[in-house]
Parts: sequence; structure tokens; C-alpha cells
Amino acid sequence: MDHQSRFSSETTRSYKLALQQFFSFCQKNYDQIKAKDIRDWLASMDESGLKPRSIQLKLSAVKSFYRYCLEENKLKSNPTLKVRTPQKVDSLPYYLDKRQLALLQELTKDHQRDRAIIEALYSTGVRISELLNIQLEDVKWDTRQIWIRKGKGNKERFVLFSHDCAERLNGYLAERKVESKYLISNQGGGPLSRCFVELLFRQYTEKLGFRVTPHTMRHTFAAHLAEKGMDFTYIQELLGHININSTRIYTRLMNTARKKQYDRFQT
Repeated sequence: MDHQSRFSSETTRSYKLALQQFFSFCQKNYDQIKAKDIRDWLASMDESGLKPRSIQLKLSAVKSFYRYCLEENKLKSNPTLKVRTPQKVDSLPYYLDKRQLALLQELTKDHQRDRAIIEALYSTGVRISELLNIQLEDVKWDTRQIWIRKGKGNKERFVLFSHDCAERLNGYLAERKVESKYLISNQGGGPLSRCFVELLFRQYTEKLGFRVTPHTMRHTFAAHLAEKGMDFTYIQELLGHININSTRIYTRLMNTARKKQYDRFQT
């Protein structure tokens, strides 16, 4: 797909993976695909328990691919036109409560790099792709700010980090044996691999018995700030959300939490 300029690097990566999965499922050339093949693929993902939102994103990749094929005159008809997009379930974001966060911090306390990653994700609310691209020159230690050069949609912003996070990062940097321009680096001095970090989080999930991913930490950051009553425009700015509606979901999350508290007091 030669649509690099249209999509962020994360979207491009997700679309490539979705297309690989689609053609692996269908076992057909792109010009032999019918609408039924796409519907069968969607049904198989639904049966496997994949969330409607994830299925919708994967279908978007296939639709984008076939639009491209038409633009390039590689096909005369688009098989995706007769495929309905699955309804997106308006689910609340999953995040860790204070006890679960403490268990995760305890699990990683003896490993400087891993503990620094956990604290940085939780303290700043950055996406994992943003964290792995932070360079040492982007960090303002005196004011505890980090410049995110290119967030989603190539938008730059500043995020804040706590005193505890600063201590964890400095502890990791003092122990690190390699020279690197990156805040978090691999053993060769380059940026740490996203796949490696995601593997670490899968190991945390197995050991702790509850689901935790790098993006869970971003939701946890936002949810805990919302619990403390921070204005949503500030949370929006820290998260790098272009649309305030992306942030307002945490309002609904807080309303649900208050309702649960009320119900407990009434029983």
C-alpha cells in the first residue's frame, strides 16, 4: 500500500498486519476475493472473541486496500462495497485500579529498566510508540516535562512526569551500560523494540492474573486523573487527543464508578 502519507506509522503497521491476516485466511489472490470471503473472515474473528472495534479496524484496512486497487486500475470492482461494517460497541476503557497498579509496580521493582517503563507510561500517559522515540534531549528534568516530537497525526506536545517517575528514570539511566540518545534503549543503544515491550507486558499479565498492556497504562493515567477531578481539557492536552470526545469517555467511566460506589452503600 503506497498510502504512507495518508496514515500514521501506527495505522500503517496495523493495516499491513490486518492484510496479512486476511489473505492468509482466504488463501486467494487479491483479484479473486469476493464479498463472501470477507464476510467469512469477519465471522471467524467474531467467533474467536475479537472485539467489534478491532474487527472494524481490520475491515478498514481491507477496504482501504481495495480502494487503492481501484485507484490504480488494478481491479474493476470493489468486493468490500457489499460488506457491512460491524457495529462498534461503545465500551468503557479498561484500566487498573490502585491495587492492581501497586501489584504491577511491586512485580517490576527489582528491574530498573522495566520499572522505569511502567512509571513513565503511567506518569505521562504517552503511547508506547511515543515513549520508545523519546530522546534524552527531549527531557526537561528541572521542570519535569517531556517534548513528544511526533504524536498521533504528527502533532507535537509536552507531557509532565512525577518526582517518582524522575527517580525511576534516573535510576535506570545511572545503571545503563550503553551510550544512547534514547531515554529507553536496547543493548545496542538504539530504541527498544515495541514487540519486546509488548512481550514483557504479556508476561506481566500471566504472572499477575489480570490483563495489562502498554495502552492499559495510558487508560489508567487518564482514569486516575479523572478520578481526582482534573479538568478534561487538561487531560485531553496531556493525552494528545485532537477531539475532546475521545477524552469525554472517561467522564462516563467516572459516572459508572460513582454508581457502583452508591450501590455498595445502599446494600
